[in-house]
Amino acid sequence: MRDLLEAVAAGEVSPAEAQAELAGYATSGAGRFDATRESRSGVPEAILGDGKTPAEVAALAETAVETTGRAIVTRIEAPAVTAVRETVADTAPAATLRWDERARWLVATTPSFERPSLDATVGVVTAGTSDAVPAGEAAMIVGEMGAAVTRVDDVGVASMARTIDAVDRLRDQDVLIVAAGREGALPTVVAGLVDVPVIGLPVSTGYGHGGNGEAALSGMLQSCTALSVVNVDAGFTAGVQAGLIARQIDATR
Repeated sequence: MRDLLEAVAAGEVSPAEAQAELAGYATSGAGRFDATRESRSGVPEAILGDGKTPAEVAALAETAVETTGRAIVTRIEAPAVTAVRETVADTAPAATLRWDERARWLVATTPSFERPSLDATVGVVTAGTSDAVPAGEAAMIVGEMGAAVTRVDDVGVASMARTIDAVDRLRDQDVLIVAAGREGALPTVVAGLVDVPVIGLPVSTGYGHGGNGEAALSGMLQSCTALSVVNVDAGFTAGVQAGLIARQIDATR
């Protein structure tokens, strides 16, 4: 502890970094940031943009960059992106920001940040273009956890020829996240064609009875083939599950 305090006094470590190391989290006016989540559980801490003001998102992103060298924000809108960009530029001028406007995620990293690298590949599969938002969120967190990502898009069961044409690519992956809306049939079909773990990601497309992802979720839960299922539009959760599996695969190779 003395070494840490001396580093703070010398300006080598910020008070936020010291707090995070001692308590496991750092506190700002916008809330607490779990700075040790990744070392503790293998899952990077992420900031949910929904329900927060742009200033709150920016404050938490600033804390994340200061304590871990990286900020991951999900469900973020353009005003919050602007706030994060301005705040992080003041805290870490050399930081790099990546923003996916459609999938609504932002990642900011400092030059010194070292992203993990895993010897494992996760396939992120979509039934159609409408499934791109949660699938994009899943692909982002898989990549941030260090696995390689292969996108296999628009292979839904409305034309089974598309699905069959993609089977070889699907079988080459170590883990699959399969996103589908409407009746959610694609994960069930894919799970019957491959010998790798399949994570079903129901998407809130579709309308009428069973719309908003309800039929997709129910269909995946009732799948005759073996797969696991996350909640509707829970791309982050699906990505984390795939990333944790990828970590175990990497550890055995």
